[in-house]
Parts: sequence; structure tokens; C-alpha cells
Amino acid sequence: MPQQPPVRSTPTRPSRPDASMSLLTNVMDHSLDDGYAEAAARKKAADGGLPKTLRAKLGLAAGLVLAALVVTVGAAQARVAAPVVAKEREELIDRIDQETEAADELEDSVDKLRDDVSARQREALKESGGSEQAELVGILSGAVEVHGPGVKLVVNDAKESSGGGDGDPRETSGFSDTGRVRDRDMQRVVNGLWESGAEAISINGQRLTALSAIRAAGDAILVDNKPLVPPYTVLAVGDGERLSARFQDSADGLYLHALQENFGIRTAISVEGDLRLPAAPSVTVRTAQPNTEKTEKGTS
Repeated sequence: MPQQPPVRSTPTRPSRPDASMSLLTNVMDHSLDDGYAEAAARKKAADGGLPKTLRAKLGLAAGLVLAALVVTVGAAQARVAAPVVAKEREELIDRIDQETEAADELEDSVDKLRDDVSARQREALKESGGSEQAELVGILSGAVEVHGPGVKLVVNDAKESSGGGDGDPRETSGFSDTGRVRDRDMQRVVNGLWESGAEAISINGQRLTALSAIRAAGDAILVDNKPLVPPYTVLAVGDGERLSARFQDSADGLYLHALQENFGIRTAISVEGDLRLPAAPSVTVRTAQPNTEKTEKGTS
């Protein structure tokens, strides 16, 4: 009876731990595509790395020397030019300081001349006509200092700026911060005080006259072309109690109250027993002329 040949089993290799990740293993083992690897090998064989001939080595050395020379010359020029630039800067600063001092001196001279002109105008007012009439004209024109009872009104910007809503008329003026006091706000305040019975008004020590103008330059408020900074202190001479009550009940006083309620603008008004207002810097009349015609009595 024939016997079955024995079954012989061939030993198997142990499986790799990453056998289940064949794709990732292939990518790691062959990170560079075969075509790219072959092209790189050909280029390396053709170039041979660094230049081996004497001419190539000399060319490379000359290029390095030229680059170093350019860098050195640039650094030397910058070092030489630095003191010159610094000197020119110092000279420019000195010129600015000198011109600023000269402008300040001219401004002081203008102020002195303006005060001299104002004093001569006041003297001329006293010499023309009676003294009482001259004093009245001086008060009404703002040419003389005045004092008396009245009200003190302080208007200041809001503590925190607030943005206005769409369609707000305050947004159409070009100002982005509606918590700021505007020139038109101060115009309404001053006009309201005049209408309520004020006899003389000043803003931050600047006396107002019939020719005064309150304008805006950017975000600054100008009174007779002089910039003012908040808070704006308005002094108005008149019957204190009556002036305060009439102003707060007027349309302009209610407007100021609305600014306080809607935009946070701060206001404070108080009745004062004695206020002192300076004279206006200058009162220049170019068009108006005194009426010298005398009317005869009994004529129609």
C-alpha cells in the first residue's frame, strides 16, 4: 500500500507591524517620484556640483568679491551721509524754532497795537458828545469793559462720544462725533441769551459784539477767528433771575436741553451777582456812517 508523502510546511515571514498601512508606507519609502529622482541624478552628473574648472572658480570668486565690494561701498556711503542728514535735520529744527519765535513776537506786537487802537477808540468815544452817551455807546459796541449781575452758562462736550442714528441732522455736518459741541450750538446759545435780555456776552473771555462771528474750522469752534477749547464758559450780563428763566424757557434753551438729553452734552447754568466782561479786542466799522442830518421840528 503506497504511503502518502509527508506534508511539508514552508516557514512564513513574520508580518510587518505596518502591513495594514501599505499606502502610507509606500509614500514614506518613496517620497520622491522615480522620474524626479532620475532627473535630479542626471543633473547632478552633468553639473558635477561646484565648478571644477579654473575659469569657473575664478568667475565665482570675482562675483563674490564684487558683491562684497558693493555692500562695503554702500555701508561706507551710509556712514558718511548719516552726519550730513543729522546736521540738516538740526538746522531745519533751528529754523522752525526761530520762525516760531518770530511769529510769537509778531503776534505779541499785534496784540499790543490792537490794545492801543482799542484804547484810542474808547478815548474818542468819551470826547464825542456827553459822557453818559459815550459810555452807553461803548457798552453796546463792546469797546469798554463791563460788569454787573447776570448768568454763567457752561457748555461742555459729552464724557463719552456717541454715534447718531440714520437721518440725524447732526450727522449731515461732516462731524462724526455727535457728543461734541458744534459752532451752531453756540450760535443758538448766544442768540437765545441776546433774545432773553442779555446786555453783554463773552465766551471763554472773548467779548462778543454786533460784528462777532461764531464759525467752525474742522472740529474747532472759532469766535472772531480765535479758536476756543471746551468747556465753553458763557457770561451774560443782565437781570440774572429773569435772564436765566427766560433763556431756559426759550426755544434755544429747550434746544440746549435736548442736546443734553439726547447726546450727553453737559450744561450748567447759574445766576451770578457780579460778572466782569473784558472789552472786545477791536471794533472795526467799514460801512456804517453816523447820521449827521438834523431834522427840523414842525416839518412833515
